[in-house]
Amino acid sequence: MSDSSSATTRFPVSKTDEEWAQLLSSTQFQITRRKGTERAFTGAYWNTKTPGTYLCVCCGQPLFSSDHKFDSGTGWPSFFQAIDPAAVVTEEDRSYFMVRTEILCSNCGSHLGHVFEDGPPPTGLRYCVNSASLNFQPR
Repeated sequence: MSDSSSATTRFPVSKTDEEWAQLLSSTQFQITRRKGTERAFTGAYWNTKTPGTYLCVCCGQPLFSSDHKFDSGTGWPSFFQAIDPAAVVTEEDRSYFMVRTEILCSNCGSHLGHVFEDGPPPTGLRYCVNSASLNFQPR
């Protein structure tokens, strides 16, 4: 997905950039709608240990559970699986002269971060997520 027009046809929740900009902080907009990245160890949830659910900041869809969160040492919230496999979709990201797997909210197309194959059992995956793309709902 390279522009907001493809997001409007691929995802159930779609808004214009102007509508998203009204709903989100400038940091949230830059990360979720422009595929930005927050600096390591600066996000609100990288070190959160409170039990609860992490929701998409744009549409509120549940994405990750604290039960699946682990300390990856990277400075971003890291999870070994999504709360539901259908909550997150992936696509190839070739930005910054790398090939990575981008993760997006399946409901609104929000950029969440990237998934890597260096996580713990049982999945071996590390969903590396920007805090600014999440809201946290304590249990």
